[in-house]
Amino acid sequence: MNPQHYLPASWGYGLLVAFGFIWIGLGLWLGRRSRTMEGFTVAGRNVGIALGAATTAATWITSNTVMLAPQFALQLGVWGMVAYCTASIGLLLFAPLSARIRDLMPGGYTSAEFVRLRYGPSAHIVFMAISLFYGLTWLVSMAIAGGVLLQALAGIPYVFGMTAILFTCVVYTLFGGMFAVIGTDFVQTVIILVGVVVVGVLVVDTAPPAEIHATLLERRPMLLSLAFPAALMALFNNMLFGIGEIFHSNVWWSRAFAFRRGVAAKAYGLGALLWLPIPVAAGFLGLAAPALGINVFRADTVGPTVAAEVLGQTGAVVIFIVVFCSLASSIDSLLAATGDLLTHEIVKPLLVASRRHSPSTPDGPSLDASLRKAASVVIVSLGATTWIACAPWDQAEATVWYEGGPIGTLATILFFAGPLVGSAIAPIAAGLYSRRGSEVGVVMAMVLGTTAGLIAYFMLGWYTAALVGTAVSVVVTIFDQVLGRPDFVWSRLDTSERGSET
Repeated sequence: MNPQHYLPASWGYGLLVAFGFIWIGLGLWLGRRSRTMEGFTVAGRNVGIALGAATTAATWITSNTVMLAPQFALQLGVWGMVAYCTASIGLLLFAPLSARIRDLMPGGYTSAEFVRLRYGPSAHIVFMAISLFYGLTWLVSMAIAGGVLLQALAGIPYVFGMTAILFTCVVYTLFGGMFAVIGTDFVQTVIILVGVVVVGVLVVDTAPPAEIHATLLERRPMLLSLAFPAALMALFNNMLFGIGEIFHSNVWWSRAFAFRRGVAAKAYGLGALLWLPIPVAAGFLGLAAPALGINVFRADTVGPTVAAEVLGQTGAVVIFIVVFCSLASSIDSLLAATGDLLTHEIVKPLLVASRRHSPSTPDGPSLDASLRKAASVVIVSLGATTWIACAPWDQAEATVWYEGGPIGTLATILFFAGPLVGSAIAPIAAGLYSRRGSEVGVVMAMVLGTTAGLIAYFMLGWYTAALVGTAVSVVVTIFDQVLGRPDFVWSRLDTSERGSET
């Protein structure tokens, strides 16, 4: 365990409490309009370009960006830093898709709803399994990252820090819904961008790029090599993983439904440009570590460690705030989007069925009110499930988690979901633009892609899993498109005129 902490514990606790109250208060104030289910889940479908671009950028600036971009640079060199930057391609490609989604499904709520209406119940079940597994994996990875970083920076016990961050996000998401998520994202984006610029300028002033290049050339020349095989594999793997994350995840679909018409494509494009400099700046910290002779006790903490080591307490405070904002901006989005999936795709059909088979009472709650209550229960349950998955049960186990976790670093945790999300890219893209495609073909694409990718994960490495899974899924989808009948009717996706209980 790293015995050195860069902030006094009292400072760490003070910042944690202060920002916890700020985000909860801001979220409650912003969420005062979340009285209906539509307001709670898709912010009234009236989000403009400024908030749209900000929530896109903030949600994609996760703790994984702050921690994994430097880890990629430290372990895979320049290509590793470039590899993480390719995640912006997913946002750029989703820009036109989001406009298409908004046009085809003006009354839509979730990505799984599209799969159910477009392909059928079997594909819907497989897609839900992928989405829920991915959502929980991302939640767990960020909660772990938060606990590890707060302990590394200020000596706050892992469990306490992880719990505080989860609790804060659950509370303001619970009461504010999408209004609170998007509104806080705007503020968090400004803080993150300013913080990263400040840290980047100060680190460059301390360790000039020319000095870093010379040191790497002497001590670790492979990090500068353009023929680093693992790094090249990671580049394409990360690009496809990022595309798969965005194409399938309800985090991004819910925003497409929340943006007003004509805004979605512009918001995603601008969000991608706002996000792109962040992994470059963060990755530079990873490249600087060898040149500065900094001992990195855990690869996925190299970025914050370098910033705090070089800049002292000032840098540690800035990194603490940036990390807290990046965690909150993504955890709240995941809680809201995954809660929407469970509420609309599982709870709502059960409520509708029960109302059809039971006599209604004049003074009973409306379906909208029942769904709003159910959504709250689901969000609390997701927070509790994440906490259970992240919490060690004694100090010895906590030490193991802090030093690397029972399942490795953030990269090995997060990219385990790579084959699952990669296998959904081709079915989603084809389903939005082509009237061909069958339920059996889509199920096979997702199942075979996931299976092949997981085999690659264990046999070849985490940096190959999404690449292999996506390739297999694309091949199966092409065959399905060639053999399928072009008979799908686009109007089946528009549920806006079918009533509130469909």
